[in-house]
Amino acid sequence: MQVILLKKIQKLGDLGDVANVKSGYGRNFLIPQGHAKPATAANLAEFEAIKADLMTKEAAALKSAQDKAEALSGTVCSIGANAGEEGKLFGSISAADIVANLAASGFEVEKRDINMPEAIRYVGEYDISIALYTDISVTIKVVIEALKEEQE
Repeated sequence: MQVILLKKIQKLGDLGDVANVKSGYGRNFLIPQGHAKPATAANLAEFEAIKADLMTKEAAALKSAQDKAEALSGTVCSIGANAGEEGKLFGSISAADIVANLAASGFEVEKRDINMPEAIRYVGEYDISIALYTDISVTIKVVIEALKEEQE
């Protein structure tokens, strides 16, 4: 199945490219999500009419992602959690916890953009990658600290 890409998609192509994809991927994901249109003569003509508008939106999204990456680079996300004697957490730190901490610091990041292989279960420092755009990602440092318990 041939589709016209309406946005840049990693490993598939740039805005305006005609790509060959499996029919299920095109019908069930790309077209319903608004990432592509079937490559027919009518759709190609329609795409040429709206190409400038799409390219402007794409450039604005890229600039926004670059600005956010510049602001996030070097950020240290410090999270306190209950931990045992050996540094093992009672529970775990997930992407949602990191998003909440970054939101408190003034950074808007979505949970699906955070690349964590698994939840954090020990006290320490971790490097976490955040994908802000197709080709733009930034690495932040996440510091997990044990909370001090008050003695009575």
